[in-house]
Amino acid sequence: MRQSCAVLLEEYRKRSSTHKGDKGRKGYKLQFTGVGGADVYNITAPFLDEGEFVIAGRVEARHTEYSQVRFFVERDGSWSPRPGSPVFDLQDPFVTFIGDELVFGGVEVFPHPTILNALGWRTRFYRGATIAALETFAVGPDGMKDIRLIAMENGKIGVFTRPQGEKGGRGTIGFTTVNSLEQLSIAVINDAPLLDQFMPEEWGGANEIHLLEDGLLGVLGHIACFDAGGNRHYYPMVFGLNPDTLETTPMKLIATRADFPEGESKRPDLKDVVFSGGLQRLPKGKARFFAGISDVEAHVLEIDDPWGQTPNFSQFAQTSAD
Repeated sequence: MRQSCAVLLEEYRKRSSTHKGDKGRKGYKLQFTGVGGADVYNITAPFLDEGEFVIAGRVEARHTEYSQVRFFVERDGSWSPRPGSPVFDLQDPFVTFIGDELVFGGVEVFPHPTILNALGWRTRFYRGATIAALETFAVGPDGMKDIRLIAMENGKIGVFTRPQGEKGGRGTIGFTTVNSLEQLSIAVINDAPLLDQFMPEEWGGANEIHLLEDGLLGVLGHIACFDAGGNRHYYPMVFGLNPDTLETTPMKLIATRADFPEGESKRPDLKDVVFSGGLQRLPKGKARFFAGISDVEAHVLEIDDPWGQTPNFSQFAQTSAD
């Protein structure tokens, strides 16, 4: 069942109006130092590395798309670059743990080979016991962002893809599995079956995957659209996936731009952009959502755990498109 931004937004507003505790809730902006005045956004959730919580973030000057991913640690209420950690020429970092290894990645941009003054992009993957030991092990297809991996209960690795063009339109989510990181390849990624979730004029992708009860997968992602004036609207969403049947639960939004403090934007058309970075699941059914805001800031929002209960596939089942 395809769902539109407009319908999901209406449902979110109805849910928010019925939860008195959510009225007027506001996220808060993370403070970053040591980046020479550059913006830090599209962050990951904090993760442990050598006994210390670390955030990976996209560091970028306001008037360029060329960025770096740096690793930050918290000191006295602000986040600063971790001394000695590597710096990667990437956008939009992501992390997961597979076996005893950290798997890290981001989007590499480069001059487009055929379109003048345009950029091409691809996803690059690294692995290692620690951040300091990260080494490249795979590269995704040219033109594809939002490829994500997850270690599953059966020992396989789930692979979420986001093709665009003849297969995928403006951008949709695919899913397949591999038996090991060594099997991850451009061919495997390109051949992943698609999930039928987005309207043809809209798009979306997976940003972070969580292993739920009974081997089910919780997908933190985004859905996006243009308005009549050409402005972009990005909304953070979640859904559940049964990796054996490719059945999914309906998407639901978990936040909107209005849930965060007002701030600047990289361009006027990016004002209403909330880009899912990561989610920390907390005790007592709560969660902490980390997001990139308007392509210039990094914010955090306390929310109810969107997977506080196991997704009900028997009630809300839909199948893959392919």
